Amino acid sequence: MNTASSFLSVSGLSVSYGQIRAIRDVSLNVFSGEIVAILGANGAGKSTLMKAVAGLVPPAAGNVEIEGRSVSRLPAHQRPGMGVALVPEGRKLFTPLTVEQNLRLGAYSLGQSASRKLVGERMDEVLETFPVLADRLHALAGELSGGQQQMLAIGRALMSKPRLLLLDEPSLGLAPRIVEDVFATLLALNESRDLSVLIAEQNIREALAVADRAYVIQLGKVVIEDDADILFDRKDIEDVYMGRYKDGADREVACDDR
Repeated sequence: MNTASSFLSVSGLSVSYGQIRAIRDVSLNVFSGEIVAILGANGAGKSTLMKAVAGLVPPAAGNVEIEGRSVSRLPAHQRPGMGVALVPEGRKLFTPLTVEQNLRLGAYSLGQSASRKLVGERMDEVLETFPVLADRLHALAGELSGGQQQMLAIGRALMSKPRLLLLDEPSLGLAPRIVEDVFATLLALNESRDLSVLIAEQNIREALAVADRAYVIQLGKVVIEDDADILFDRKDIEDVYMGRYKDGADREVACDDR
């Protein structure tokens, strides 16, 4: 049993888009200093769950707590002030702006009273983590490679100095070698900054390689929770819970709640 304090607690969370229930009665915890993976096929509800934690979609039922405080009704723009930052699916950079301008926008939660020195110190930390961004500081974000854009999206989130980093499909569209680099960086940030991380991913092997625990979501529900190393060794995770088969077809599979 994890004896660390729970930084994020989600209980009985449901989110609907009109008549469609995207996630149903989801409960999970992320303990301080822990990396947790949310695994599932495309359309399983991973992104909706991440958006709900970040405050971008309202819950139909259930609760989201940060360090014991309910934030379910707290606007999204106030959550970075509570130590939560989201790296959205597709990165969502301001491509007509420079790398430096994108990073500075990540410090908005510090408020107008934030000193130039403080913002500069945050930027120095990000550029130390991603040296390639220092070389492209005045380049437009839209001119960067996919891997560099993902680094910039993570760096922008780090500008608020979060204690919980949410990453929605960070491997999407990236070459395998770049994916390895991104996950290695996340692991290093977790270890060096005691940063809690919640990752929503389809790339289950890369996610489980860095995670402490994982939840598997199917059709909007958590169907399994376990330690990452145990799930890594389970042969049925990719074949059954992810809805993938040797013939390459994606099928809807009924799972029990083991």
